[in-house]
Amino acid sequence: MADRGRSDGDLVWLDELEDYVQEVLRIRASRDVNALEEAHTTIGQRAADALAAMAGSWTFILTFLGLIVVWMALNAFAAIKHWDPYPFILLNLVLSCVAAVQAPIILMSQNREETRDRVRALADYEVNLKAEVLLEHLTQEVETIKAVLAEMREEQQHLERLDR
Repeated sequence: MADRGRSDGDLVWLDELEDYVQEVLRIRASRDVNALEEAHTTIGQRAADALAAMAGSWTFILTFLGLIVVWMALNAFAAIKHWDPYPFILLNLVLSCVAAVQAPIILMSQNREETRDRVRALADYEVNLKAEVLLEHLTQEVETIKAVLAEMREEQQHLERLDR
């Protein structure tokens, strides 16, 4: 290898880079991130994801709204005993408790989604890095082949000139 003005430190760095490139080429970069993440999921994390998925649906919103309307109607207009008369202080307490419990659970689920996104981004980076390294390797091989072909053409032309 021609030195071309490089110091020994540069050559060591290039050797380390070559070792890293060889390692990248050996490993399989693509993988199912969701399957890897699901293998390490706890029951609490799955419950948080399920609650976040349910609480973020129109079904939940409309059902919850319906229950609130029924609660208010029964307490405001019904002939039965009013357990929570207007201004519905018990209903406010229930809604506050639901929000107080639901918000941290949804945040836990969002944090897990953020972690999954980071793992996906890392997996994408590894795939892109491997593709880039392979493309560079193939480009170098093509350039080498082109150089060999050019030398062979020159040699062939030189031999044809000698035969004349």
